[in-house]
Amino acid sequence: MNRGREAAFDPLDFLETAVQHPSHEDVEPMRAFLCETLEDHGDDPRVADGGNVLATRGPSDAETHLVLNTHIDTVSPHVPFERDETAPEAGEGAVIRGRGSCDAKGPLAALLAAFFAVDPAEGRVTLAITPDEEVLSTGAYELVSSEESPTRDADAVIVGEPTNLDVCTAAKGRFQGTVHLTGANAHAAEPQTGINAVAALESVLEAIRTFDERADAPPTHPQLGGATLTPTVVEGGDATNQVPADCALTVDRRSVPPETAEEFHDALIDQLRTGVPDDVGVEFRFTDRPTPFLEAWETDPDERIVEVLANASGGDVRPFTAATEASYFAAEAPTVVFGPGVLADDEGAVAHAPREYVRVDAVRAAARALEETVRTLVG
Repeated sequence: MNRGREAAFDPLDFLETAVQHPSHEDVEPMRAFLCETLEDHGDDPRVADGGNVLATRGPSDAETHLVLNTHIDTVSPHVPFERDETAPEAGEGAVIRGRGSCDAKGPLAALLAAFFAVDPAEGRVTLAITPDEEVLSTGAYELVSSEESPTRDADAVIVGEPTNLDVCTAAKGRFQGTVHLTGANAHAAEPQTGINAVAALESVLEAIRTFDERADAPPTHPQLGGATLTPTVVEGGDATNQVPADCALTVDRRSVPPETAEEFHDALIDQLRTGVPDDVGVEFRFTDRPTPFLEAWETDPDERIVEVLANASGGDVRPFTAATEASYFAAEAPTVVFGPGVLADDEGAVAHAPREYVRVDAVRAAARALEETVRTLVG
């Protein structure tokens, strides 16, 4: 391909158009725009299994392989695009507002700038964009499961998310499941003749409160702190004058390394069976999903990708505060999360919120840092 004739790429021009493509219900228009952009810059993108968009620059037998990843889906509802040149959030500087502006089309724009900036002769860089990070991560799971997975031989992976230009090397995992309690119905006038499943919640909640105090609990992580287990939704009982025979409590687990989903499941079952009365049936089941949960992950802060990107961006090295698809990639290669934008600011939530925005200067700074990083790593 003749890349010498490709058009110049402006990440802000791309971002302004990208934000105007709603991708909370259907990512196809946004995916088509991404593919058109790649084609306009001399690349030959392909939409692989799982709806992933893949493009590569550099020889297939390169000694060094860098993968750039983020996602194109957003959460509901769509928020219209607006460019504000005197935004208070940016100290009267310019911002781009709209759903996806910081999560994660702003990071995508910066990653594209870096991808287009190189045409390596010895190293290789792969762009791998997934379609449903916000829901089930079927694209990312397909990406790492494929026989031709680009992450399998990667030397490093950069995942685009709003980190305020910091380099994030760890994140908690997130598991969700439901505790099911089973008793026996009876008339509320004769409660002793039944087994009250709702009343058994008292011992379940105590088991949850003390779960991370047990002897074999995972230790506090040096970057992420302690794991958490939070009861979130409860259902039980059918009639106000009846001893309830069933009760269900949904819990949210934010794990830290090295705890896995299987280890958490087994430990919680043991904790519940110890605390719940013997006459109450108890089981715990993860919420059904077609892909693995996003588990806790960490990358050694001494890895070269961390040093190079932190030097280029001037940002801090710290953990990321939300679960990401980096969880899947970190098992394959040293992985970091990086990008313009913030999950929240002093006024409240930014990502996943009606006031979502990204600073214009942050997008340009992220693009410069990523360009320098990609050039350093793959030439």
